[in-house]
Amino acid sequence: MTGTRTTATARAVTAGAVMLAWIALLWLLEGIDMATGNALDTYGVSPREPAELADIVPSAFLHSGWEHVASNSVPLLVLGFIAALAGIRRFAAVVLVVIVTSGLGVWLTAPPHTVTLGASGVVFGLFGYLLVRGFVDRRPLDIVVGVIIAAVYGSLLWGVLPTDSGISWQGHLFGLIGGVAAAFFFRRPRRPQGPGYVTV
Repeated sequence: MTGTRTTATARAVTAGAVMLAWIALLWLLEGIDMATGNALDTYGVSPREPAELADIVPSAFLHSGWEHVASNSVPLLVLGFIAALAGIRRFAAVVLVVIVTSGLGVWLTAPPHTVTLGASGVVFGLFGYLLVRGFVDRRPLDIVVGVIIAAVYGSLLWGVLPTDSGISWQGHLFGLIGGVAAAFFFRRPRRPQGPGYVTV
């Protein structure tokens, strides 16, 4: 029991440290962007330009102003912390899938002559991941977590609709899809049951 508690505490500390460092990085990058006349905004994704594929990852760490980064910080911190509790390596893999899926979706479908950046695709991806993870892994506790997250952040789903030309619903939608897909990609292996197997 003590070992289990120690492991859980260590994971919580690690998850918290990772997410606080991530949020701090987002604010630092926005500060640099502001100080350099929005020079970092050039690393946003412009659709259907081959060279812009290299900007898919960096675009997820950049924002278009203090209000933008502030609006993403709290949900990213909360959802990221919960997701990271299951292990940092799995969390990193999930985030990578979400970033690539969201970025490719934007690159393929965003209107021409636009630049898309921000962590909201990751927020939607983590939301989708946590929403279905418990059902995919068949873990009752994670199902309960998913239900609570749906109750608290369910209004996020409106963000996948094209209701505001200044908001990338494409990034939100494909981020959500990437998160759900990641839950299946990285599902926990089930323990074999049946004759010949003994649980101790």
